[in-house]
Amino acid sequence: MQHAVVDSKPESLMKRLEEEIKFNSYLCTEKFPRELESKKQSLYFLQKVVSEPAMGQSDLNELETKINEVNAQINQLIEKRMMKYEPVDSKFSMYRQQASIISRKKEAKAEELQTAKEEMSNMEKQMLQKANQTRELDGTEVLKGDEFKRYVNKLRSKNTFYKKKRLEIAEITAEYGILQRTEELLKQRHEAIQQQLQAIEDKKGISGYSYTQEELERVSAAKSEMDEMKGRTLDNMSEMVKKLNALVADKKSSLAPVIKELRQLRQNCQELTQQCDEKKVQYDSCAAGLESNRSTLEQEVKGLREECIQEESSYHYTNCTKRNLEVQLQRAKDEMKTYVSPDPQDRRKSIREQYTRMILEQENLGKKLREKQKAVRESHGPNMKQAKMWRDFEQLMACKRECFLKQQNQASVGQIIQEGGEDRLVL
Repeated sequence: MQHAVVDSKPESLMKRLEEEIKFNSYLCTEKFPRELESKKQSLYFLQKVVSEPAMGQSDLNELETKINEVNAQINQLIEKRMMKYEPVDSKFSMYRQQASIISRKKEAKAEELQTAKEEMSNMEKQMLQKANQTRELDGTEVLKGDEFKRYVNKLRSKNTFYKKKRLEIAEITAEYGILQRTEELLKQRHEAIQQQLQAIEDKKGISGYSYTQEELERVSAAKSEMDEMKGRTLDNMSEMVKKLNALVADKKSSLAPVIKELRQLRQNCQELTQQCDEKKVQYDSCAAGLESNRSTLEQEVKGLREECIQEESSYHYTNCTKRNLEVQLQRAKDEMKTYVSPDPQDRRKSIREQYTRMILEQENLGKKLREKQKAVRESHGPNMKQAKMWRDFEQLMACKRECFLKQQNQASVGQIIQEGGEDRLVL
């Protein structure tokens, strides 16, 4: 994002921001909730598996057989459903297939974009580190923004100019090789003609005639060179043109069957290319249909597996409830057996007898407590009166004590006379 801010225009920056907002909203509203839901389901299933008791090999074998049976039933149901509803859903199946394919591709591209963003951030960090290192070593800054773009454009123009010149050099080199080969062929042909001519001269007994004739022609040509230069040049050019035309005609005649074969091969190539494109379109449509069918089947299998897991959990819960009820039923049977037993010792061990004894004990205890409560209620009034008299007595004794203490401290104030169980103070 910082790189985009440095070397971008406002329009491109807004466009990138909108793309990032769309991508982040897709992650927040679709991808992350779906992943969170899948994680919660897997956690729920794992907790359920952990909470269940440990299973032995026999239990696992039974579950595998049940799973195989359920899968067979699922396949049968899928086949029946496809046979029953395929004509009805033929109009919408293609759109559903395309939608499922597009959603999967969207998820894949979102993951690729996220990884690419992470890689880009890592590369930006590495670039900053390298830039700091180069700045520390050289003291020069790395090109950024428009300067870097101009430098890249300059390098690209130089690269294209270099490639163009290199192509011209390759063409010149090829032409030079062709001309050199042509020269060698002409020299070989000239030597062969000279050998044939020399053999004919030897056979006729006029050896050296051609050489003498050539010398005479060369001398005569040298003598009249200045006078007939233009005419000879034109004649040489016309002869060269004739030779070149003859060579071109020979090459055309020799290459005519090859060109015909090439035309036929081109037509065959076009037909095969058209067939290949048609087959490719058919293959893509068939692959898309199979992919969508596979995705629908996978979803159905996933749902049926979840139902199977739920049914297994309900089965285990029912089995545990059944075991608890069997244990309670067995306890009830044992209780009934001990209660009906003629042995009094066994009857005492029964739960009913124990609870009966406990009830009697509690009833006796309640009876005693009620009697005690009645006695307390009856003696409550006298006891309260006696307590009040005792408190009054305590107050009286405290008063006497205070008076006695005052008598000792103030002997001149008065005199206390005790007569008939009463105390009198005489001043």
